[in-house]
Amino acid sequence: MLKQLIPSLYVQSIYHIDLDAMNAQGVKGIITDLDNTLVSWDSPYATPKLIAWLEDVRSRGFQVCIVSNNTQSRVEKFARPLHLPAIYKARKPIRRAFRQAMQIMGTKPHETVVVGDQIFTDVLGANRMGLYSILVLPIATKEWAGTKILRAMERFVLRGLRKRGIIPWED
Repeated sequence: MLKQLIPSLYVQSIYHIDLDAMNAQGVKGIITDLDNTLVSWDSPYATPKLIAWLEDVRSRGFQVCIVSNNTQSRVEKFARPLHLPAIYKARKPIRRAFRQAMQIMGTKPHETVVVGDQIFTDVLGANRMGLYSILVLPIATKEWAGTKILRAMERFVLRGLRKRGIIPWED
């Protein structure tokens, strides 16, 4: 079970993902979480920096699909102006939304990466599907109450993995 919680890659933010390396690996699609991955959980719209990043991602030929556990109104309000496909109430880490996102993007598992800020939703869901998982640091510390509980469990798991030498990074 612990292996399912280990991300393939750990970076500070989406802006630290090596898009050239992903392209070289044959990646064609990026499934991304929304809250605290692309913007803080209470930001209704994309920042100019995020818009520029998405334009760069698309110019390189990558497909992008947002997969979020948040509500329809929150996800659609954010995704619609960006012309991004999005799946709301995804119930991550359940596989259904990840399969649906790959179908929307027209990608296969070996061509798809998942980017998110949570181990128990994004990383676990990606790893259960055999997808490359990229864990980013959460953008903001202010979060929904349920997420705060998961964060405490994540810290416990990460400490244990670090002590065993399974993960190389520091907090």
